[in-house]
Formats: sequence, structure tokens, C-alpha cells
Amino acid sequence: MPKVRIEEFLELSKLHPVLDVRSPGEYHHAHIPGAYNLPLFSDEERKVVGTCYKQERRESAIKIGLDYFGLKMRKMVEEAEGIIKKSTPKISNEEPQTAKCVLVHCWRGGMRSAGVAWLLDLYGFKVYTLAGGYKSYRNWVLQRFDQPYRFSVLGGYTGSGKTQILKKLSKENYPVIDLEAIACHKGSAFGALGEAAQPTQEMFENELAAALHSFTISTGQPVWIEDESQRIGTVNLPNELFKTMQQSPIYFLNIPFDQRLENITDTYGKFRKEDLVPAIMRIQKRLGGLNTKNAINYLLENNHKESFRILLGYYDKYYSHSFHARNNKDHLLSSIQCDGVDTSTIIKKLTDKINH
Repeated sequence: MPKVRIEEFLELSKLHPVLDVRSPGEYHHAHIPGAYNLPLFSDEERKVVGTCYKQERRESAIKIGLDYFGLKMRKMVEEAEGIIKKSTPKISNEEPQTAKCVLVHCWRGGMRSAGVAWLLDLYGFKVYTLAGGYKSYRNWVLQRFDQPYRFSVLGGYTGSGKTQILKKLSKENYPVIDLEAIACHKGSAFGALGEAAQPTQEMFENELAAALHSFTISTGQPVWIEDESQRIGTVNLPNELFKTMQQSPIYFLNIPFDQRLENITDTYGKFRKEDLVPAIMRIQKRLGGLNTKNAINYLLENNHKESFRILLGYYDKYYSHSFHARNNKDHLLSSIQCDGVDTSTIIKKLTDKINH
């Protein structure tokens, strides 16, 4: 059963499923994007084996582990077969014996991955294990953030439609990384509305590293990325990557307030008042007592536009302050004047600016 380094492991993962044999708790905290969890031990079993290993001796811990493992062998083989079947679209052009291939890893590339790899190999799978395990993957992830990436940063006040523009650019085959999509948060007090639960910091980094890596072999085009604060909801952009963003050219969309207000009202007006009011309350100290009261009252009166007018005024001041504090290099700043939030028109202005 060959052990491969992380670079080869990730290349193989484009064709074959990755089986993470760590416990469910370890997996749900963070894992290699796209990996399947095939746990050798439950969280409780892992605790028992680990305690025995520390307090007694290695051999005793292995015997306890074998008691757990022996009862699960058939089920694990069948689950691996199910994963292979689920992954068929990725490997449909391969011969059956080649297609029956899996990649296995645990935390350090030790006994757990070795045990599962032995079982699957015995059954007839072609098995590759990751040298150094998930720990080597995490080292690879952290190294991604130190690279000298070329970014084109899209800036603009709240309501400028930056997310829609990035999605349109991606559809037109421009390299794009949507930080807010990876973070499952739009970056404001209202950023969690309509989003899935945010990932852990570690999982956010894993997803971000995968997105960055997908462009390392591109044609050399700069990667489009949105101007963000370092903190997006509960997760943070890695320090070195954030520094690279601050040193990159920024294209700032200048769109009239009323046009952005219309966009914000359309975007957030669909949410329930029961969700919007707590979001307003989260920023009441910075918003001020009177503004908070008026914004909520307008909302309760179904006057979303006037409520959002107050909130947008606050976010304009907040963004202006943080923007100029973070992006103080005028030679990197290009201003794009726009009459409204029309994605196609804005993209044309952006590409014209870049090409000239």
C-alpha cells in the first residue's frame, strides 16, 4: 500500500475519493474539502483508546482498538463500496479494477489509516495513504497563504452588488474567489441571514486554500477577490493573505446612494422582521440609540426602505473609515463611476479600465 506525499495525494483526489478515518468529531471540526468520513472509532471509542494509550501502554490500547475494529470491518468495507459508487461520475472512464481505488488518511498517518488501508487492500481496493496524515495537509494549507498571489480587489460601499459581479465574472471564466461564499457570511450584522452555519476557522482555511490552489496553474490572470475586513462573521482571513490583498490593485465602485439603497432593500427586504430586528440590535452601540429606535420602528411599520436608509448611512461611514485605514496606497486605487447596480455595465467598465 503506497504512501504518498500531500501534493500527489491532492492530485489523486481529483480522480478518487478521499476517506478520512478520523472520528466524527475530528472530521466535523475540519477536513480536506470533499473528503468522506469513514471513522475507525466513534468519538467515545477514540477517547477510550487514547486514554489507555497514555495511562497504560501501546499494546493495551491496540487490543481495545481491535475489539472495536473487528466488529466494524464488514460495515466499513460496504461503506467504502458505497462511496466508490457515489463517486462514479469522477472515474466513469476507468477500468473497474482501476476505479476501485481510494485515498485514506488519519491524523498523523499512523495506526488508524494503516488499519483501514490494510482492510480495504485485503478486500481488493487499490489504496493510497497520506504520509503524515491530516497534519501534513494542514501544513500544506498554511503554506498556501504565504504565496505571492496576484489579486484584483473589488471594492465599493454596501449595496454595490459586488457578490453578483464576482459571480458574473466567474461565469465568464475569470478567476474568482468568493470569500463570503466560503465564509458563509456577507460580512455585516446581517451577513448570516439566508446563509448556512459558518465553518470553523480551520475549515474556512482549508476551503480557502483549495480555492487558491485551483488558480496556481492558471494562465497568469489576476484572481478577482472582494475587498473585505480581515474578519468575516466569526472567521478571519489569514494574516499573510490579508497583507497581500492590501498590497493589490483595488477597483472601487462608485455607485449613488439611492441606487445602492434600492439594491439593499430588494436583497434584505425579503427576510422576516424577527430576523432583521436582532441584527439591528447587534450594532446598536455603534449605530446610536436614536438611529436604532428609528430603524426598528420603520421596519415594524413595513417601511423597509427608510429603515435600510438609516442602516446604509451607518455602513457607508463604517466602510469608508475601515477602507481608507486598510487601503492607503492611492497608486493602487482605481475608481469606477457607475450610474446604477447593473452587473453587465459594471463588468464592462471594469474590463475597459483594466485593458487601458
